[in-house]
Amino acid sequence: MTQVPSFNRSLLHPRYWLTWFGIGLLYLLVLLPYPVIYSLGTGLGRFSMRFLKRRVAIAQRNIELCFPEMPKAERDALIVKNFESVGMGLFETGMAWFWPDWRIERWFKISGLQHLEQARRNQQGVLLIGLHFLTLELGARIFGIHNPGIGVYRPHDNPLMDWLQTRGRMRSNKSMLDRKDVKGMIRALKQGEIIWYAPDHDYGPRSSVFVPLFAVEKAATTTGSYMLVRMSKPAIIPFTPRRLPQGKGYELIIQPIVENFPLDNELEAAAFMNKVIEKEILMAPDQYMWLHRRFKTRPEGEASLY
Repeated sequence: MTQVPSFNRSLLHPRYWLTWFGIGLLYLLVLLPYPVIYSLGTGLGRFSMRFLKRRVAIAQRNIELCFPEMPKAERDALIVKNFESVGMGLFETGMAWFWPDWRIERWFKISGLQHLEQARRNQQGVLLIGLHFLTLELGARIFGIHNPGIGVYRPHDNPLMDWLQTRGRMRSNKSMLDRKDVKGMIRALKQGEIIWYAPDHDYGPRSSVFVPLFAVEKAATTTGSYMLVRMSKPAIIPFTPRRLPQGKGYELIIQPIVENFPLDNELEAAAFMNKVIEKEILMAPDQYMWLHRRFKTRPEGEASLY
């Protein structure tokens, strides 16, 4: 497990000065009042569409694949709202890493804490299903303020960013685990810990199966969920950190414990988990990370969808 990292003087090397400048600028910007941050973030997101054309195209394609019956005008409006969330996601990362607890709690309302209490009464670990919403950093922070757990992450390639993101995420959580450390996750769940886990992205052909996700019949889906649940029998609890419209703040929605998860077949388990994922995405589709190439992995011999 990764604990709070100590600062290394090598991070002051000139190669990191541009990164330090960006971090300092973000720190100063998130000191502003939240309504100002909201205006800046959504405006930056709309403006970024002029320069992130490849990512816009990926988001458009993902939404088209998932919701083929959605009228084009509705899809176009969803794309604009989604990139407003992209801009806000940058600011919300800074808010999650730099804001004090009291300021985060001021802008959040939380529902569903009783479902975690139920898992505690049952003496179960909790597999917390947290999808790749653009609010994910801020959602993990507010969740950890009330129920510290263990985050699952991919170490950043940039040592400075890895130090910063780990330090930021550890402000309200116990520790971090590399997403490849399945044994560590199972051990923590058996010990009654909360593991933040995101099974919604395409992680490549290894340890994946092809099952439906929305209208895509063959979506590469991790079998990690099946392994974790079968080996540790945790309570499965999805949660959604949702940004409220017009700069009114956020709500953290903790769902009831998922029942009847299949334990005998990894295909059935992956398809079941994708139904959970669909339900969560539909709670805030404009705030989901559509710019990820979710369907990049195809069955052997099938053409790319992008």
